[in-house]
This record gives sequence, C-alpha cells and structure tokens, in this order.
Amino acid sequence: MSRFPVGPGLAVSGWVALAATALPAANPLRVLLVTAFLLVCPGAAAVRLATSDRNRSRRGSDLLETWVLTVALSLSIGALVAEGFFLSRSFTTVRAIAVLAALTTLMALAAAVGRPRPRRSRAAGPGPAPGSPPERARRPDGRAGRVALAGCLLLSAAACGSHGAGAAPGPIATPAGAEPAVPGPWHVAFQDDFEGSSLDHSRWATCYDWNDNGCTNAGNHELEWYLPGQVTVGGGGLSLNAVRRNTVGSDGRTYPWTSGMVTTGRDSYYATPRYTFTHGYFAASIRIPAENGMFPAFWLMPASRSTPPELDIAEFAGTNQRVKMTVHWSGSDGTDQHAQQSYGPVDFPAGYHVFALDWETDSLTWYVDGVARYRTTDHVPDVPMELLLDLAVGYPIAPPVAVDSAVMRVAWVRVWQH
Repeated sequence: MSRFPVGPGLAVSGWVALAATALPAANPLRVLLVTAFLLVCPGAAAVRLATSDRNRSRRGSDLLETWVLTVALSLSIGALVAEGFFLSRSFTTVRAIAVLAALTTLMALAAAVGRPRPRRSRAAGPGPAPGSPPERARRPDGRAGRVALAGCLLLSAAACGSHGAGAAPGPIATPAGAEPAVPGPWHVAFQDDFEGSSLDHSRWATCYDWNDNGCTNAGNHELEWYLPGQVTVGGGGLSLNAVRRNTVGSDGRTYPWTSGMVTTGRDSYYATPRYTFTHGYFAASIRIPAENGMFPAFWLMPASRSTPPELDIAEFAGTNQRVKMTVHWSGSDGTDQHAQQSYGPVDFPAGYHVFALDWETDSLTWYVDGVARYRTTDHVPDVPMELLLDLAVGYPIAPPVAVDSAVMRVAWVRVWQH
C-alpha cells in the first residue's frame, strides 16, 4: 500500500499556512492550518533531517517520544524566529510564517536528498569469494543532517535579526503588546511598520486638517510650527523631530520651535480623510523623548474636526514619567468635560512601550505594554475619528534653555477592528 509522501507534504505545509493568512482572522480553516503548521511541521522536518531512515517500525513509546520532540522543536524554532523579528522591531505574523515556511521547506528537501536510496536486488551472479568476510551494511551517518539542521537554524536567526539592522537603539516594546490584549475576533484595519526611507503619504498627512504650509494647535498655545520636513522614516521606524528654530507660520506669527506630526486625516481643510475609524483596538510602539517641555501624544480626533469628543490614548503633558489616558466629551452647556487616569512612574524615555486603546461600543479600556490600566463605560463616543501622533512643544511649560531638540520615535502603528 502506498504511503503519504511525508517529505513533500512538509515542504509545502508552510506555504499552505501562509496562504491561509489571507483568510479572515477568525476563519476556522485559517486557524486550523496555521496552528497545525506551527505546532508540528517545523519540528517534524527537523526530526527527519537530524535522524536516519532506519527503524521505520517504532514502538508506541518511541512514537510518543518522537511526537513530543516534534512539538517541542516546532515551538522552539518558532520562538527563535519570532525573537529575531521582535529584536529588529519588525514582527508580523505573516513574516514569521514565511520564514518558518522557507525553513521547513529547506529541512524537508535536505532530508530527502540526504536519505540513502534502497538498493535494488541484483540478478543472480557470482557470490563472495570463499573465505571472504561477509559484506557489512553501511549505516547512514546522521551527522550531516544535524549539521544541516544547525545551519538552517542559524541562517533563519541571522535573516530575522538582520531585518532591522540600523534601527534606532534602545529596548523595544514587550511582545505582550504586539497583538490585541483582548479576545477577538479581530482583523487588521490599518498598519504601518515604517519600512523603507520615506513616509507613506497614502496613509499619513503631516498636519492637521487646517494645513496651510504647516500648522499648529493654537488652542494649547503651543510653541511649535509643524512642517513635513520634521517627519522622517528610517532604520525601521518613524521619527518626529522637534528643533529649536524660529519659524514663521502662515498665520504671520513666529514660532520658536518647529516639529513633526502625522495623521490619517486630510492634506487640507476640504480634502477627504485618508482613514477614519469608529471603534477598534488602536496600538503603537513608541519611545518618547527624555527632554523636558515636550508634549508627545498618540490620540484620536473626530473627522468632523469638532472636538470634543476626543480620545487620548497616551499623552505626556508636563512629565515623561507618567502617561495620561483621557476621554473628552461635551457637557450640557457645551463645555469640554473629561475623565482621566494616569499610570506611572515609569522611565518611559528609556525604551519603547506599547500604548493601546480598546474602543468598544460600550466601553473604553487603555493598555500599557499589554496590561489594562484604565477602563470606563461612561461617555463612549460613536463618531468616526482620525488617528494622530505628534510631538508638541511648550505645553504646559516651555523647554529649558539648554534643550534645543528632541525626538519621538514610533516603531509601528496598528488598528484592529471586529
């Protein structure tokens, strides 16, 4: 009876799982194919590569041991690949599965090439010479398979780690914040990993909707005039650069600072917003500047341009040690009302942290590095909003005289929706 070709099956298993990621996140077929691949296939390919083809018939205890080893190896290889991407601040599920698929294919093919072919029985002929010792069967040498396995693992780790070479220094966000911290089902509605060397203008504008050769937030009496040149992409991240430099705004005023911001909104007042969102899970990996007098923020503003309502996912006003999480709404008299919670002290400028907001129809929950820090069920907005990141200057206090520049860095931004 013919057997299923295990080697070719392993070789294509990862690519089937990769194709399944195109299905919706909660699709049962996607879950089944991806989970089965991650738990079994890399480890099975590694076991076949590292062992010989003898002893096809195994006892039950041997089979159990092999399955345990297979799953353990699969999880270990997956963790190695994921760690490489996390260290380079470039992890996505699709990238990790693609690397694991390639690695599994290489191991499966290497195992197939390295296995000895069974000898065909030869026609009757002269036997061994009388008195000569019987020919000893040559045992396959497993060392080549083990060397190939080690080489594949090292290559995969190097490929993942080199993906983010040149990235800005400093610790990155904890893996706990890299996916929604609450049950789904979810699908990615927006994302940017800031690869390449320039901003993706199909996703981002560099000013508020009232852009006129730059802009500012006059309501806060801020000291900066936002300009596109203060927004840069490189080294695997986005940088919003504040510089002490007199800049004349289109409103005729001279601003002592210029800085950078990005928004999914419009290029000009009467243009169409790029992306707006009503509900969802909003997250970004951010490293705020250490300099005093800066006001970095990650927030949501109505596409109607009329605030409140407003959702401040993470703001650092007057401090870089405590993050403020705020919901704004209009009072009965039309004045701005808000509820706020802060979390800290934490040395936030020392590294990247994931700040997130789960905006449901009946609740708002803020997260810092995957841990819920504030939740409310009051005054939940229900209007389309634009997503913004900015580095304002001088609110509520001006920077010290000795401070001439500051940088807010963003490794990635994602929005998930149900």
